[in-house]
Amino acid sequence: MIDIFRYLLLIFLVLCAISVGFTKNLLTSIVIFMSYSLVMSVIWVLLESPDLAITEAAVGAGVTSLLFFITLKKIHAIEQSIAEERERGEGSHETKK
Repeated sequence: MIDIFRYLLLIFLVLCAISVGFTKNLLTSIVIFMSYSLVMSVIWVLLESPDLAITEAAVGAGVTSLLFFITLKKIHAIEQSIAEERERGEGSHETKK
């Protein structure tokens, strides 16, 4: 049973790694990166390495993702993404530059 769980985690890890490269929305790619780090920390626990699991969770999912969110906020990418989604939802086909 635990082997099936390990294989599912590895498949999810590979899917996260591939999908973060193909995602066009920056906010979505950060969330995928966070999930990658959390799954990797679970894998470290299963490999009986709790020190690496804590470090992966703290640095990978915590600090790095927080820095990415702050960077997106500073460059106003989050507001632009929300505005573009609202324009698409209202039926406007104009593009902003």
